[in-house]
Amino acid sequence: MSGNAAPSAAQSNGISDKELIAQAQQAFENIRGELAKVIVGQDQAIEELIIAIFARGHCMLEGVPGLAKTLLISTLAKALHLSFKRVQFTPDLMPSDIVGTEVLQEDPVTKARVFKFLKGPIFANIVLADEINRTPPKTQAALLEAMQEKKVSIGNEEYKLDQPFFVLATQNPIDQEGTYPLPEAQLDRFLFKIFVGYPTDEEELEVMRRVASPAMANAEKSVRQVLNGEQIQAFQQLVLRVPVADHVLHYAKALVRATRPKEADAPDFIKEWISWGAGPRASINLIIAAKARAVLYGQFHVTCEDIDAVAKPVLRHRIACSYTATAEDITTEHVVEKLIESIPKDEKKPAARK
Repeated sequence: MSGNAAPSAAQSNGISDKELIAQAQQAFENIRGELAKVIVGQDQAIEELIIAIFARGHCMLEGVPGLAKTLLISTLAKALHLSFKRVQFTPDLMPSDIVGTEVLQEDPVTKARVFKFLKGPIFANIVLADEINRTPPKTQAALLEAMQEKKVSIGNEEYKLDQPFFVLATQNPIDQEGTYPLPEAQLDRFLFKIFVGYPTDEEELEVMRRVASPAMANAEKSVRQVLNGEQIQAFQQLVLRVPVADHVLHYAKALVRATRPKEADAPDFIKEWISWGAGPRASINLIIAAKARAVLYGQFHVTCEDIDAVAKPVLRHRIACSYTATAEDITTEHVVEKLIESIPKDEKKPAARK
């Protein structure tokens, strides 16, 4: 399916949701195919990124240097035909370097001096906040309003951001000296925290072959448009219409509530390993992300398996391990895996549960 075959927001009114889901599934495959021209491996990270786009969510990508995080995001922007801006976060970066600033200019006709707003890099569809933990909290906070409200306030004026809008931030898990860890309130604004891991032996060999040949430049140029902003928004509206059965809602709720150590019915390992658990936004994001995954896999409803598939990227940055867990080398990954194993997937009607 070519990029133009997907529906626009206006066109989708005459297309059934069944047809839209089939088109979304095909678009998903096409996007992965375009990214594979440039990116070797990273299938899990790519899938989670695309789910986040369809779920209208921001992402935090974490991985050591040299894993092509920036290349992955810029290539995704090309395939989606979205405007892209990259901001390198440094200790001396100011909020105005992100959102923009007002400058005093003289009108060439009236000679009157007026303030004019010069837009910053935040005014793009996809904003890459590279090494976001390298800049002070004041500058990190400049992203909060844009991420949550989809607008920027300068003085008495408000400027709406172009839609769709995504902040895709990266951070380096090593060399933490001189960094500014993001506060929990800001981490919670990210739908997913995505781990970008090392390539396999075969993948690393393929990376070496590609980068050391002229084919790499040609591959980047050959990435074609699969969707555009209007079509993405049509699919985002489709995601919201996907039905969720009560037993799936109850399972997602139980999964999140079980992360809270002060809950009376929290598992013993949670009380031992977790300092604080996930808030209600995690429950909401579990459902929305699961809906997006269901659409991308051509399903007409959400299953508990969809919840399990998105549980790690949704929860890993919303729970904190205790000193006991750290001493035992227990990570949030282990905790979420154990939760998925321990929470029952009851497919009976809620009224029948005791």
